[in-house]
Parts: sequence; C-alpha cells; structure tokens
Amino acid sequence: MHSSFLVLRTVLSVGVAKLDGRLVRDIVSADGTSFLKGLGLWFILAVPSTYTNTMIHHLQAKLSLRLRTKLTRYTHDLYLSSAPDLRYYRVGQEGGLDGVDQYITSDISAFCDAFSQVYGNVLKPSLDLFFFTSQLSRTLGVRGTLLLFLNYYATVKILRAVTPAFGRLAAVEARLEGEYRAGMGRVGRESEEVAFYNGGPREREILWRAYRRLVKHINSIYKIRIAYEWTEDYVIKYLWSAAGYALIAVPVLLTRRRNVAIQTGSASGERSIDDQVANRTETYISSRRLLLSLADAGGRLMYAYKDLLELAGLTTRLYTLLSTLHSLKPLPTPADEGDVVALSEVDVSVPANSVTGVPLVLVRKLSLSLRAGEHLMITGSNGVGKTAVARVIAGLWTAQGGGEVRRPSGKKGVLVVPQRSYMVAGTLLDQIIYPDSYPEFLESGRTHEELMEILAAVNLAYLPGREGGWSTRKEWRDVLSGGEKQRMGMARVFYHGPKFAVLDECTSAVSSDVEGRMYEHAKSLGITLITISLRPSLMKYHMQLLTINGDSQGSWTLARVGTAEERMGIDREIVALEERLAEVAGWERRVKELAKALSVQEQ
Repeated sequence: MHSSFLVLRTVLSVGVAKLDGRLVRDIVSADGTSFLKGLGLWFILAVPSTYTNTMIHHLQAKLSLRLRTKLTRYTHDLYLSSAPDLRYYRVGQEGGLDGVDQYITSDISAFCDAFSQVYGNVLKPSLDLFFFTSQLSRTLGVRGTLLLFLNYYATVKILRAVTPAFGRLAAVEARLEGEYRAGMGRVGRESEEVAFYNGGPREREILWRAYRRLVKHINSIYKIRIAYEWTEDYVIKYLWSAAGYALIAVPVLLTRRRNVAIQTGSASGERSIDDQVANRTETYISSRRLLLSLADAGGRLMYAYKDLLELAGLTTRLYTLLSTLHSLKPLPTPADEGDVVALSEVDVSVPANSVTGVPLVLVRKLSLSLRAGEHLMITGSNGVGKTAVARVIAGLWTAQGGGEVRRPSGKKGVLVVPQRSYMVAGTLLDQIIYPDSYPEFLESGRTHEELMEILAAVNLAYLPGREGGWSTRKEWRDVLSGGEKQRMGMARVFYHGPKFAVLDECTSAVSSDVEGRMYEHAKSLGITLITISLRPSLMKYHMQLLTINGDSQGSWTLARVGTAEERMGIDREIVALEERLAEVAGWERRVKELAKALSVQEQ
C-alpha cells in the first residue's frame, strides 16, 4: 500500500505541474472562464493530493512501527529465554556485550525509523509544489500584500483550531517509553537474581505488556495526526497557492477588460501575439515546475545516500546484538537423579568471555553428594568462590575440568535465594509467587490463607495490612527494608517448596531469632538446605561443612559437623566467645585508664 501511494503521488505531481502551467496561460490570455474551470479542477485535484501526502507519512510511520514490533518480539524471545539458554544473564559476561537495553530500545527504534525513511526517499523522487510567495509580494503591491498576510493570519487561526495537544501526547509517550526502557534495564541490573529464579519468561511477559501499552498510545497519536496533517497540507500547499493565483488574476483580468474596451485598431494581430505569449508562458511555467521538482528529487536522493550510511551503522549495531545472542549456545542440562545434588570432580570457574577468553578457576576438583535431608553449609572468606559454587549447582555456570553436575530439574528441583532479593514489578502477591504469574497462582489452587501462613512463618504477616492488600502495586525494592526483602526471598522458598534451596547469605539482615525459625520451618517442609554464610550460629542446622580455602590451588575441605548435641555445644561455645569478645573494648579502655594513672604518679 505504501508503494501504491508513492506511485500515485508522482502521477498527481505531474498533473499538478501541468495544471499550474494551464492556469498561468489563462491568466496571460485573460480567459476568465477557462481560468475558473482550471481553478475548480485545482481544488478537486488538491483533495487526493493532500490525502496521498498524509497517507505516505502515516504508512511510513506504520511501516517503522510494524518492523519495530517484529524485531522487538524476536529479540525478546532471544534475550529473555528460559533455562538452559539464560541469554539475559550470559550476554554481558560471556558475550561481552554491554548496554543491551540501549540496543533493544533505542537502537531498534532508530533502525526502523531510518529504514522506513530510506524506503520512501529512494522510491519517491519528490515532486512537491513550491510556493511563490516572494514573487507574489513583488507584483501584488500594498493592497495585495495586505490581503496575502490576511490569508496567513486566517491560516494560523485554522491550524491552531485543529491542532491537537501534541505536548501532552508527547509527554505521555516519553513516560511510557521510559517505563519500557526502565523495565529492560531492570532485567539487566538484576539478571543474576532473575536467572536464579529462571524468571526469563515472566520478565518477557512483563516487558511485552509494557511495550503493548506504548504501542497502543503511539497508534492513537498516528490516528490524530492523519486529520491534522491532511488539513495542514491542504491549507499551506494548495489554499495559499490558490490565493496567490487569485490575487494575481484579479488585476490582470480587470486590466485586460479595460484594454479591450478602449481598443480602436485591428484586434487579429494583437490576439495572435497574445496567444503566442500565452502558449510560451504555459510551456515555461510547466517546464520550470517540473525542473524544480526534478532538482528537489535529486536533493532527496542525496539525502537518501546520507540516510543509507546512517542505516548501515544502525544495521551493524543490530547485527552485533543478534549475532551475540545467537552465539550463546544453550548450557548443558545436568543429569536428574531425583533427590540428589552431586558434583563430581568439578572445576568452578568464572566463564570466559569474548574479551579475555580465559576462564578463572576458583575451586578445583570439587566433589560432593547431598541427598534429601543432608543439609550443607558452605563457608570461606569473601571472594573465594562460595557464590560461584551456587551458580554451578543452579546451572548458571558450566562445570569445567571435565566434571559432572547432577541435580533435580524443574521448579521443584533447586531454588537459589541470593543475598539481594529481587523485587518484581507487580503486586504484593506477585512478590511471593515469583516467577509464577497470578493466573498460574489461581490455576494451582493455592489460596490467600496459605500465603498468610507463609508470611507468618517469615514474620511478615503485617505486610498486607500495612501496604493496602494483596493487589497493591508499589516500587517494592524501595518500600521494603533490607531485612523484609530477605524474608520475602525466604517466603518464595516456602511457597514453591523445592527439594533443595541454596541460601546465599539471604538472611544476613535478619535477626538471629527470626532466622532460626525460618530455618526450622524450611526443614519441617522437607527442604534440603545448602547455606552460604559466615555465621557460625547457622552451623547447627546443617550436617556437612564445605570450607573453601581461597588459595591459589583452589583447595577445599568437606567435613561432617557431628551430632546434634555436639553442634549445640559448639554453638554455645561460639556464643560465649562472642560475649567475651564484646568485652574487649572495655578491657582496652581500663588499660588506658590505668596507664594514665601510673604516668601521673611517676610525675
């Protein structure tokens, strides 16, 4: 349809150029009847011409939007992929691509706009009409110029009356564009947390909903612009030209009548001369109009060349994005042997990216096997690779060194809770059931009473009353405190009930008494715990202790904690030592007081 309107506009432009010459010929010939017929034909031709121009711009914008929609959906499917792809998590670290949100939002939009403009500019050499305002002002005189400015004033009034509230529409568009881009940026910032929950499909649903809201608003703007641009095109291009012809024709016709009335000699020779002048004038005006239009077409083609260069740059960026996403092969799927998490001779390494190309080994030849109920605690200094072990268990990182990973698959397999709990965009209920959606919550048959029991288990039963109910929408990462967000992460564990839960410092901001109740509740639900922590007080809830030494050899030790009585005795000793350490500051202060007193006595 776009191409059809481009061809139609070219045909109409040729017709307008010919009609322009005919009108000038009639003016020179002082043929009022023929001039009025031509002027009527001008107004008739103006209707399809203005509509064609408006539809060309509208269809060009629609082409850009449709192309952007297809590319956006395609990149969403690639980027926000579920396990074992997890491209949204791996594209920065393994693919070496930064600022993916810029690629998917701004660059795709700019590419589609540039492509649609180049398409129209190359296929459509513009034969637009030009106004003759400068010429009219030299020939009309004072009265004609005043009438011309009166025409301009009327035009301003007409256009102001039909102009929509473009400022408000643009503000709403900018807000919706910002929300969509912020959502894409949120996935980039929180990619690890989303990957631990395997929340790619849920995030894709949220972002696609935000994009549909933006597209709906943009489509409404385009519909409003059709009527306005049609009116603007008609008034400026054709009403102004018709007014200029009328202002020129009136004095010429009146002068011609006076000359005919006072003529006394032969009129045949003069009429022949007038006809020749009129024909030459018609040919000149038509040729001049076509030449000007041809020059304009050449200028547009030159601009199209520049647009092609810009399009080539945008195409390169788009190709970089898509090729990087396609280069990330699916992660290997660990073997599922039921209620077992096992690592056999696994090197835990930071994945190699396109820049360094060399993985960094943190732990070498790690081997362990956990069955249901065999709770494990992982400890070690900061930065030695504790969280890296969790990433390997969760399937975010590939096991290196020829080792093998076995773990339960699916939502009920392994769930990782990071230290910084991810707060999804949605209601209070969505925070608990994430990455499930509300329709999935209803299909599961779960009830709000169950959710209240879960919140009570993590000491958050007051939240629905405080925040206004389950359907309240807020920026939860700002509303909830650090401890509340960590307890919300534990609430998700209780809601999903996985076989194994990897708790990566996810209770560091929670008081010890609430922390203990949550651990006991998790064990009562049959969840096997793999805890990453430096808190000795948590040791009593586990049966094995994995210590990562953090040396250059990547060494580690795995030992059983002991019986429950031994674990409780160790815990009491730790508490006593912590109490004695708390008194050190008082002892140091007393030593200084004694030293000061002794120095005074010596003086």
